[in-house]
Amino acid sequence: MPDNITEELVAVLSSRASFEFKPLFNIILLNLRERNAASGGEEMLRLRAYEKLQGLVSQGVVNRTVNGITKKYKGVTARLLVLSAEMKVLRADWDQRALAKAAAAN
Repeated sequence: MPDNITEELVAVLSSRASFEFKPLFNIILLNLRERNAASGGEEMLRLRAYEKLQGLVSQGVVNRTVNGITKKYKGVTARLLVLSAEMKVLRADWDQRALAKAAAAN
């Protein structure tokens, strides 16, 4: 199943800018609300976004820079492109299955 939070993380971190988690989460939350994809409470969404971000860091898709107590996250362009392409294929396949299921129901 496609993951909205990871899709938004990849989209935002593809901008080549560095983000602290709080501003990054605020952007992701706004984007998810625009897509009407922000389900659950904001705190739960924050935890899920942080877990997804840490997963991307452990995969090497995102670099984390620690300067004192400040942690900044920046996407690795080449790996983000690969992940983005994989996610687009997954999203297209998922959408196609949903359309086929809806057509079969009618």
